[in-house]
Amino acid sequence: MTVLTEKIIIYGAAGILLIAVIYLYIRKLRRESKIVDDKIRLAKEEGLYEPVSLHPVINPNSCIQSGACIKACPEEDIIGIKNGRAMVINASRCVGHGTCFHACPTQAITLCIGTEKRGVDLPHVNPYFESNVKGIFIAGEMGGMGLIKNAVEQGRQAVDNIIRSLKIRERNVYDLIIIGAGPAGISATLEAKKHKLNTITLEQNSLGGTVFSFPRTKIVMTSPMDLPLHGKVKLFETNKTTLLKLWTSVLSKNEIEILEYKKAEKIIRQNGGFIVNTADGSQYTTQRVLLTIGRRGSPRKLNIPGEELPKVFYRLLEPEFIHHKKIVVIGGGDSAVESALLLAEQNEVTLSYRKDTFSRLKLKNNQKIKEAMASGKLEVLFNSNLMAIEENRVTIKTDGEEQPIQLVNDLVYIFAGGELPTEFLKNAGIEITRKFGEAILKH
Repeated sequence: MTVLTEKIIIYGAAGILLIAVIYLYIRKLRRESKIVDDKIRLAKEEGLYEPVSLHPVINPNSCIQSGACIKACPEEDIIGIKNGRAMVINASRCVGHGTCFHACPTQAITLCIGTEKRGVDLPHVNPYFESNVKGIFIAGEMGGMGLIKNAVEQGRQAVDNIIRSLKIRERNVYDLIIIGAGPAGISATLEAKKHKLNTITLEQNSLGGTVFSFPRTKIVMTSPMDLPLHGKVKLFETNKTTLLKLWTSVLSKNEIEILEYKKAEKIIRQNGGFIVNTADGSQYTTQRVLLTIGRRGSPRKLNIPGEELPKVFYRLLEPEFIHHKKIVVIGGGDSAVESALLLAEQNEVTLSYRKDTFSRLKLKNNQKIKEAMASGKLEVLFNSNLMAIEENRVTIKTDGEEQPIQLVNDLVYIFAGGELPTEFLKNAGIEITRKFGEAILKH
């Protein structure tokens, strides 16, 4: 009887302990799920739930709740675990690092572009980075991968694939012409030099492409990357100046010259190769072409009276040299908000945004703009549109107000995004399709 009693007590205690552990675990899961659910609800209210470009799609049948994707992501609150499954929280804040894709132990994550509701225009590119036009390759942002690390890797891989497709070298003909000297173009140029290809790189503006247009003090979010002819580069939070110095140093060390301010205007197919015409009248003959020009192309204009005035700009390069001006910044994305915050340090700044709330900002930028608004550091006009620009003032119309307001003004900065160089691509024969949730990276 004593033995039986002891067994009952032991097994009973073990059972109670097991039930307690399970109860605490379930309660913990429910508490964490509620937190994630609240974040998702807030993201929907703030317009951050719908992805705007590359983003993870998680297969619930493969997810094992390891949390590896959450730990790997350099951003905050992109993915969370709800009811035992990983799911996207702030999809519009995803910038395409792709670390979640590689970190998932069960390969439950696919990186997709666009959604069922919101399509994204992209040129046709196969897994080897070749477009529908045989001999023209595309890498980097225009192909859907905009992060610096990803662009660098794609530039290298594209050149490796181009090498396999090259014919016997021809006299007076380049093996490869690279159009665009951003992260993908620089990487491709270095990889081409490594393999001793007869190559030139054309850039319509300055070395660095989109990176060059960033403000001098803007933090470039990146991660370790392998740069051809240089090796591993460990950069996590660095500014544009540091990154450009690195690229300039590596190019100089390897005796590579980028042809800056050489805008490619037309690509003509000829005898199995191509002729590239530039805006200054130059003409180059090549076997292969690699496009690394980015999705932004030319800045999108508002097409309003006065937009051609010299006081209007589409990028901010050196805000530290702008003092005591009355400035209007147009836009609601990260570029507009970052520029407005930088300019507000020494100027009187008004930010005009056509929507009623910021919906596409990185977490840090969202926090900073809210603090600046609360402290009166800068003024934000939501639901507003710039109607006209004059020498000494601007006219802004706000929804719900009968009369537009006029502001005394010295400078205008417009950040309305960029326009995909559609005509340039179409003239080369490249097909552009709208992607509605199509997988860019999958296992």
